Amino acid sequence: MDDKTLRQMVIDELDFEPSVDAAHIGVAVENGVVTLSGHVDTYAEKIAAEHAAQRVKGVGGIAEEIEVRRRGSHPLGDDEIAKRCLDVLAWDALLPKDAVQVKVERGFVQLRGKVKWQFQREAAEKRVRKLTGVIGVCNQVEVKTEVRAVYVKERIEAALRRNALVEANAIRVLVEEDQVTLEGKVQAWPERVAAAKAAWSAPGVNSVIDNLRVA
Repeated sequence: MDDKTLRQMVIDELDFEPSVDAAHIGVAVENGVVTLSGHVDTYAEKIAAEHAAQRVKGVGGIAEEIEVRRRGSHPLGDDEIAKRCLDVLAWDALLPKDAVQVKVERGFVQLRGKVKWQFQREAAEKRVRKLTGVIGVCNQVEVKTEVRAVYVKERIEAALRRNALVEANAIRVLVEEDQVTLEGKVQAWPERVAAAKAAWSAPGVNSVIDNLRVA
């Protein structure tokens, strides 16, 4: 597929995504790598635009340069954003009480703390990135569970074999303590995302290094 065709497919997908105002997003493509530029109103919209581009067949990589512009002449202060972050985290039944700490500076939210599962780490970020006034999120929450590396490797490989989107035989899984490395080739970006998600779903995984190449 040539870059011109791929660019139009990405534009069409952005237009199709209801949570994205594509009018203010620019798309450029070079050798299968998509660059997204422009501006959006919320951090959640920025993430939605990136995910929309990743869904398009033929996308080999994403360079994301979208700016979040806070609305209004009197945007929310960092103290109010921090309070709202703590509120939504406290309301989430998936998260242990007081497991995640919040720091906000100029609209950028930093999350810290420890949880037992990756889905809890992801849940914390998903909750705060939807809030008004949030420009970006740095998720430094750690996943801490005592499990053996060989058990983690077996769980991930089994999950890859079960996933219809993934050609498990083309992926090599390496585990060292709480860090997982994925190597090999995949046919499309959604397959790469599915493989990484399978790795993150194993208990005790605190870091995933994605060295998979989109062929």
